[in-house]
Amino acid sequence: MTYRNDPYDPKQVALLDPEALSRAVAEAEKAFAETRDLDDLAAVKHLHLGDRAPVSLARREIGALPPAAKADAGKNVNQARVAVQAAFDARREALEAERAARVLREEAVDVTLPAGRRPQGARHPLTLLSEQVEDLFLGMGYEIAEGPEVESAWYNFDALNMGPDHPARQMMDTFYLETAKRQVSKDLVLRTHTSPVQIRTMLTKKPPIYVVCPGRVYRTDELDATHTPVFMQVEGLVIDKGITMSHMRGVLEHFARVMIGEDIVTRLRPSYFPFTEPSAELDLWWPLHRDGPRWIEWGGCGMVNPRVLRACGVDPDEYTGFAFGMGIERTLMLRSGVTDMRHMVEGDVRFARAYGTEV
Repeated sequence: MTYRNDPYDPKQVALLDPEALSRAVAEAEKAFAETRDLDDLAAVKHLHLGDRAPVSLARREIGALPPAAKADAGKNVNQARVAVQAAFDARREALEAERAARVLREEAVDVTLPAGRRPQGARHPLTLLSEQVEDLFLGMGYEIAEGPEVESAWYNFDALNMGPDHPARQMMDTFYLETAKRQVSKDLVLRTHTSPVQIRTMLTKKPPIYVVCPGRVYRTDELDATHTPVFMQVEGLVIDKGITMSHMRGVLEHFARVMIGEDIVTRLRPSYFPFTEPSAELDLWWPLHRDGPRWIEWGGCGMVNPRVLRACGVDPDEYTGFAFGMGIERTLMLRSGVTDMRHMVEGDVRFARAYGTEV
């Protein structure tokens, strides 16, 4: 290493030799030319333009020269520095042009091609399960019946033997709609069950009647793990001569085994509904319940009340029938092990993919 007070000695300032500077420039040009991309170029830059590069080290040695030699040495070092920088800039410009051309080539878009399909989602398991129920009963000779979700109170309550004072008609249980004058109407409701479809069917179709009525219904329930204000229900109605409770039990046994499993155990527990007499709750024995084996209520059923038959113009002395209703959400919970009903309404495609097994 040389110092400012040293006498001029060419051996101590060998980096300032014109041949050494020429070699430094040639090595830099060669190194830059051999780089394949901008990352390679950045990796070798410090070797030729950094603080420890030969040209940078030569510049530091200028101070050790006598005053008469400093001017020429400085000129030579600056020329070498400019040459190295020019070689670097030229190679960077060429690599940037190559990258731009490659991007244009690789990312070219043919606007004449058909648009790509969006990522596929998944059909909701409630929809799939509802269709499976429909297929089951269609195979048994039933028909599918549908009706409006906005119903008159007569179809939703009165025709089903639910008088004006019935608790279910209170606003704490039923969504009543407003009229054009922004007043709540007692005659227009969001249906609380799909039973109005049974009424409409009996009013428009003569027995024998074998129908199932799937669809959305509405209750003033808070959304939690086991309740939702909007849910899906499927109801069945059979009106024919000689229909008894044994026919109903056989249909529901078959329904439960197809939906839940062949080894499912059922029972009919006496209950009360205004539109059936006698009435029962259909319970399923559930050994895998998180709190231990127990009976789980699946839905209500019973023989159609003669008052309901008369309201629809059907002679109860000639025809009898049964009706039943099950929640699709409850069926999915029992069938697939869903523990929180809120998962069914959040719209997360991961839930649908996990429980919706077929398309």
